[in-house]
Amino acid sequence: MSSRFSMRRVAAADPVPAPTESVPESVSWSIFPEAATEPVAPPVANPLLTEKLLDAKVRLHRRLIEEINLSALEKLPEDEMRGHVQQLVSQYVLAERLALNTQELNDFVSEILDEMTGLGPLEPLLKDQSVNDILINGHECVYVERHGVLEPTGVRFKDEAHLLRIINKIVSAVGRRVDESHPMCDARLMDGSRVNVAVRPVAIDGPLMSIRKFSKKPFNLNKLVEVGALRPPMADLLAAAVKARVTLIVSGGTGSGKTTMLNALSAFISEKERLLTIEDAAELQLQQPHVGRMETRPPSIEGKGEIRQRDLVKNALRMRPDRVILGECRGEEAFDMLQAMNTGHEGSMATIHANTPRDAISRLEQMIGMAGLPMTVASIRGQIAAAIRVIVQLSRLSDGKRRVMSIAEITGLEGDIVQMQEIYKFVRTGTAPDGAVQGHFQATGVRPRFLTDLVAMGIKIPGSYFDPSQPL
Repeated sequence: MSSRFSMRRVAAADPVPAPTESVPESVSWSIFPEAATEPVAPPVANPLLTEKLLDAKVRLHRRLIEEINLSALEKLPEDEMRGHVQQLVSQYVLAERLALNTQELNDFVSEILDEMTGLGPLEPLLKDQSVNDILINGHECVYVERHGVLEPTGVRFKDEAHLLRIINKIVSAVGRRVDESHPMCDARLMDGSRVNVAVRPVAIDGPLMSIRKFSKKPFNLNKLVEVGALRPPMADLLAAAVKARVTLIVSGGTGSGKTTMLNALSAFISEKERLLTIEDAAELQLQQPHVGRMETRPPSIEGKGEIRQRDLVKNALRMRPDRVILGECRGEEAFDMLQAMNTGHEGSMATIHANTPRDAISRLEQMIGMAGLPMTVASIRGQIAAAIRVIVQLSRLSDGKRRVMSIAEITGLEGDIVQMQEIYKFVRTGTAPDGAVQGHFQATGVRPRFLTDLVAMGIKIPGSYFDPSQPL
């Protein structure tokens, strides 16, 4: 039997924590003292397992669970646990007459350990740093996204029951459940990776699961500039706005990088401030020492005990926050969030699904209307114009790359229309033969009004940053 039929185990290197961005209180202010370079991990292959090995792994796992005290085994150091399991696996391989060489035996032991203490066939994909998304369409069809491009993998599960066991292991770890009565569920892995699950009867052909992986080393603005998501003047302006407690909204579509941008911007919040984060599934990876994290709770099997985002926002305002960070604003909690921004919690941030900055304002109006309060359109727009200063619009382009498409400032209310001016934009000029999107970032020539707030805090942004004739 060839070694190409074994699934490789990738040793996860200890992540090096990203240094906290320092913001100098100088007259000329920039977050780019020098270009940073980071090695890019090579992609890891995931060869196809034979049916015999896959079946043997599942049967052996069930047998080991019955024969071993798993709770005691997990307390052992990894090398001792591996040696203990390897001895049992070797006996099983001899009894089953499986033709495995030394390397295949070691890989088989790794896969058994993944089944016992991890997430089985998903473990190599979770450890592969080149994989951004894992998309499972039934137990025999697994896709991954690498560098913005979807590709099939040879990873598969023994049967639907095997996949359901892995799903239940994930959702139960964060106090959620999924079954026929609650066939859809949002959850997260321990590292913050986002998980969404749908099972029968809503998933017709078997369980569907998507995993949005989060980097162990969160992206900072330097890294986003390196990958071309925005230009240094744009990053300098956003970082300065966060430091000066300018309230902003990160807007964009699914997978456009909203949470990544929010994490990067949060690095410029002072460590002396108290932050409270509110999310459906905790994903934010803030670097500050004083962070309180809260997460919604779905209803119990009796339909009771649900805790919504709006309840958490109301409660957060009684916990003396300096800033409230809402992971995703999608309902009536938008009203309470605007109230917080208008009542002494400047610098609060949130993400919202929208295609343009103007659409983001329209969506906020609709979500405030969902609160069922007797408010006129003019009063709602007045609240929005008073609370929010900057909208950062992100987009995932057709080539899979993510870009900051627009940075716009809300300047106030004229009549019943929210006034907005664009400061930076991405101009698309064409498409290369390989499908890559061509374009450039451009200043519009408008100087943001909040520059006076920056100057008051000792931060000066060069006027050349807003000159449309100068390249960014």
